Amino acid sequence: MSQAVSRRLALTIALVAVAGAPLAMTAAEACTRILWNNSKLAVVASRTMDWPESTEPILTVFPRGISRTASHVGPVEFVKDNPAKWTSDYGSIVTSIYGLGAVDGLNEKGLAMHLLYLNSSDFGTRDTSKPGLIATLWGQYVLDKATNVAEALKLLEGVQVIKAEARGHQSNVHLALEDASGDSAIIEYIDGKPVVHHGREYTIMTNDPPYDQQIALLKKQDYSKPSSEMSLPGNVNATDRFQRAAYYSALLPEPRNEREAIAGVLAIARNVSVPFGAPYKGFGIYNTEYRTAIDLTKRLYFFELTTTPSVIWTDLLSFDLSAGAPVQELNPDNINLSGNVTDKFKKVVKAPF
Repeated sequence: MSQAVSRRLALTIALVAVAGAPLAMTAAEACTRILWNNSKLAVVASRTMDWPESTEPILTVFPRGISRTASHVGPVEFVKDNPAKWTSDYGSIVTSIYGLGAVDGLNEKGLAMHLLYLNSSDFGTRDTSKPGLIATLWGQYVLDKATNVAEALKLLEGVQVIKAEARGHQSNVHLALEDASGDSAIIEYIDGKPVVHHGREYTIMTNDPPYDQQIALLKKQDYSKPSSEMSLPGNVNATDRFQRAAYYSALLPEPRNEREAIAGVLAIARNVSVPFGAPYKGFGIYNTEYRTAIDLTKRLYFFELTTTPSVIWTDLLSFDLSAGAPVQELNPDNINLSGNVTDKFKKVVKAPF
């Protein structure tokens, strides 16, 4: 194997799967995040959303100047004392889940986030000395206030993420971040404390077990001589998906253009997607509902619903993101949508969250 491939393989010890915060979660959800941050052309990322029913995804563009209070999930209050409050400094595009929060998105400065399910999440007991940040707004908070991964991590030191519940289900999630420089971080709450994996090498993320255990499992695999005869883990569980994503990420060829860069990460996301009808642990069927891809260099956001034939995309910087501009939304569940859909977004009266 070439030195370049060896370096890329070393860089694939990372994962990112998002399973929408305190939303309806029956038991667990399977997702995968892939970051490609060592090509010469662009920094790109992709993720899958695997879920047993529609999460009712809506693409939403937020301008600057949106005021938020991180206390409620829908009408239910979870942070009664000292909830986090802020006004957004940066515009963003996100994919929402059940209209309750954002699980994936990109801001105008080139910072992206993904929330994925982690059953072993433990947010600990409430410390009212810190502003409480409801988990559904965990990712939105950093998009609103930070320009890069380092700023986001510093920002999050000042708040406490609070687990919530909606539709009878709890929000056990971990957060993946990346920025236009290629920096990356994965944040998990283990035994009540945040555990941060910060570095460009953390490019792949799925679900349980916790990240340090996923890395240990990956190191046991011998990918030093990749070939078409090599056996790879082929099931849909989180460890198999993690290792397949790491293997194929290490072999990505240098893209000739942005189109090939996005195609590269989407190809891996499709490889680790959950086919219709595939069983996931004891939780039933968790098909991949959609895939996103992000060009962090050019601020492009791509979305692929698995029940429609086309990938759609939009240029975040083409929207009016000035304070006072309208929030805009697009329902991607439309078989007629294809290609650049920037002009298909519609203004809404107020921000959904």
